[in-house]
Amino acid sequence: MASAHPRVVINMQGVDKVFGEFKALDSVSLQVHEGEKMVICGPSGSGKSTLIRCINGLEDIHAGEVFVAPVEVNGSRDARIGMVFQQFNLFPHLTVMQNLTLGPMRVSKLSRIDAEARARTCLERVQIPEQADKLPRQLSGGQQQRVAIARSLCMEPDIILFDEPTSALDPEMINEVLEVMVGLADSGITMICVTHEMGFAKRVADTMVFMEGGRIAEQSPPEKFFSAPESLRCQQFLAKILHH
Repeated sequence: MASAHPRVVINMQGVDKVFGEFKALDSVSLQVHEGEKMVICGPSGSGKSTLIRCINGLEDIHAGEVFVAPVEVNGSRDARIGMVFQQFNLFPHLTVMQNLTLGPMRVSKLSRIDAEARARTCLERVQIPEQADKLPRQLSGGQQQRVAIARSLCMEPDIILFDEPTSALDPEMINEVLEVMVGLADSGITMICVTHEMGFAKRVADTMVFMEGGRIAEQSPPEKFFSAPESLRCQQFLAKILHH
């Protein structure tokens, strides 16, 4: 009889990442299952962004292994992973539509007509279809981040990684981006999100991960994570961030 458990789509085993004398990741092991929503939090410099950059192959690792369903990532970009950055990383001289169609046309070899149709669908998903012909500078920060999410969706990823996607936004723009992310979470895509937005985490996370000093200090379901965190450092972090 087949197992009812979702398959593991990301598997990190004993991963080290070093920048000069600084050990950004220290023997990190982590599994993410298909459809899982994982939120990673922790103090600045704890290794959160480095962890997801290693998953995406944007950083080389110095020890251990990273497998992404079932393709090894070390040096290979075969896995369909989307990434949304803190800074939106849009091409400023291209329209929203051009930003969205560039990858599908160049990488996936879609025709312009098919790429534009996919882009319009993705803009609908992030609730800004009317912005297709504008340049990034004509949009608010929240709209630019939603374009960045749509651009990632245009590559039809199996997994989408978010690296503090709201930290560069004004407070009133944060919720519009989080609402789009909640919608994505509801669609069943596998998500890993580095964020300090704990309200969002409580709404969507299946798994909470707390990092400290390049290690995973705590990993648990959100109910346990928020009500009874085990490590003192995690208790202190949550006390500070939840009462900020």
